[in-house]
Order: sequence, then C-alpha cells, then structure tokens
Amino acid sequence: MPKPAIPTAGALGSIEWLLKLARRVNELLQGKLNPGGLFTLTASVGSSTLTDSRISVESTVALTPTTANAAAEIGNGTLYLSETGRVNGSIVITHANNAQTDRTFRVSILG
Repeated sequence: MPKPAIPTAGALGSIEWLLKLARRVNELLQGKLNPGGLFTLTASVGSSTLTDSRISVESTVALTPTTANAAAEIGNGTLYLSETGRVNGSIVITHANNAQTDRTFRVSILG
C-alpha cells in the first residue's frame, strides 16, 4: 500500500511540514522506498495487467514470487513483461494460461 504523498507546505504549518518531510527522507535513507505491493496473475488467461499510477513507460517492474506456483511460473520461463503492453499507469505481464489462482508476486516499481 503506497504511503500518502507529503502535502504541500501551504496545507500544514511550516514546522509540521518540515517534520513530515524529514521523517520521509529518513525512511528513504533506511531503504523504505514504497515501491509496490502484491499482485496475483489472472487464472485461465495468458496475460494479466498490472495497473498502478507509479508505472511509467520507463519503469523497471520486478516480480518476486510469494507462492510455489508463482516460483514455478518463473522457473518455467513463461513469465515476462510485455514491451508492447507498457504504458503510463500499467504493464501487461505475459504468463502461462492455467487455472492456478495462487500465482502471487511481490511487486517493486522503480522509476
């Protein structure tokens, strides 16, 4: 779940705004980048669309399997991110067409 954006300075008092900004910068320095969430491949089709406002045509999207069937999908060599299905706000993930409903991945979106 993405963290909310820091409001503009006018929405808060100056000291409160600076404190929120400092906390967020400290989180970034500790590796808390807020890059993604969970995504499950759609069953019984050959592709799934990951929709997220943080995705751009230049984004790197990494998928880390969280279930055995998700890991097997990577091991089978059938999972890839479609370059033609990449637009601002979403990306098409091509995968095997099967009835498994637990091919779940942790998603990281950078850039």
